[in-house]
Amino acid sequence: MGFSLITRPATDAQGNALAGATTDAAAAYDAAQRAFSLYTGDPLAELDRALMIAPRFGMARLLKAWLLTLATEPEAAAEARRLAASLRDWPLGERERSHLAALDLVLAGEWTRGADALARHSMTWPRDLAALQAGHLIDFYRAGARELRDRIARALPAWGRGMPGRSALLGMHAFGLEECGAYAAAEETGRAAIEAEPLDCWAHHAVTHVMEMQGRPADGIAWMAGREAHWAGEGNFFQVHNWWHRALFHLDLEEADRALALYDGPVRGARSEVALDLVDASALLWRVWTQGVDVGDRWVELSSAWDAHADGRLYPFNDWHAAMAYLGAGRAGEVDRLLAAYRGDDPSEVAGWARRTGAALIEGFAAFAAGRHERAVEHLMGARAISGAFGGSHAQRDVIDWTLTEAAVRARLPAATALASERLALKPHSPVNAAFLRRAQAPLAAAS
Repeated sequence: MGFSLITRPATDAQGNALAGATTDAAAAYDAAQRAFSLYTGDPLAELDRALMIAPRFGMARLLKAWLLTLATEPEAAAEARRLAASLRDWPLGERERSHLAALDLVLAGEWTRGADALARHSMTWPRDLAALQAGHLIDFYRAGARELRDRIARALPAWGRGMPGRSALLGMHAFGLEECGAYAAAEETGRAAIEAEPLDCWAHHAVTHVMEMQGRPADGIAWMAGREAHWAGEGNFFQVHNWWHRALFHLDLEEADRALALYDGPVRGARSEVALDLVDASALLWRVWTQGVDVGDRWVELSSAWDAHADGRLYPFNDWHAAMAYLGAGRAGEVDRLLAAYRGDDPSEVAGWARRTGAALIEGFAAFAAGRHERAVEHLMGARAISGAFGGSHAQRDVIDWTLTEAAVRARLPAATALASERLALKPHSPVNAAFLRRAQAPLAAAS
């Protein structure tokens, strides 16, 4: 009876071949993919372990480069470029070369072209979880609502019900549905993902977004509290963002004191230096501060943390949130530095975002901070119409309309009533939006 010395190549949990991997390295790669998809644990450590076992494991190095790229931090992006450059002489397979081509585009500031490349990639390899999640996050960063939904919808039929990681796809699809306004379907899909995998923070976050967009703050607070053990544990990368969401629910109920307590606790208490956490901190503190709350010296600490990330080149959404902290801390020179960086002739898509939208946002927020509220309205009325070209979710970008409405109210402009009414039309039962309208109408009532 004979036997064969031919061995099958290692594969990931979804059945994709992993060139250069051993069985043990593939197991570490799967652990990294799971950690990444659930935003818990340490995917970079698992990838380093995989590469220690199998130093020429291409997908492990590629996924590490994607993780660093998607951090939207200058130092991490520089390391991602070094990793990408090191792969050029490796004997990569077709799937790995496709990843590298998309990665190169994003690192060159061409986010939409990179997203499109990954979309084509996923049509050929629909069970490549790394490509789907990287593409989904790029869609998020560039505010591509349709692709947030459809990238995942195209791949889902290839994922059988028992396939590892399928719940992560449901969570991503739920978020895409929410960003496209399909709130009932988003909530149903998000809850289904959580039922399959209770630790799925992205799915939890998708349902949270539904409640935020529908103006259901009491439901949202109960939802967050009831599932806190699943999303707020140690090692959960997404917990600060989920705490930020809970703070937004309190702000909607005019409970600024509770929102500020969350800022001092789980949002900023650990003094995270992660750019995504700093975005949440700036966005929350700015909203609280615009409500007339004395925030003390919190801006000073936060602005200092931004210094390592706000370079005026990598990602203008981050720069804008850094500018909020710089304005609050009275560091006008740093704001000027960002605006000067935007005046260059870099032809990349990211530089175009900065020139067309980032500058107007920063200038509008700077005018607001200086008390030039009519000027702030002029900048922000234009900026909000094109803000969907890049940067986060509808909930995150709402700080534009929040600030615009507050500026119009303070300037006693006729637009204040219109803008407050617009907010109430979206959330008819929102106490904070009702307060905007009362304040907007007060000068008119006094004059009559």
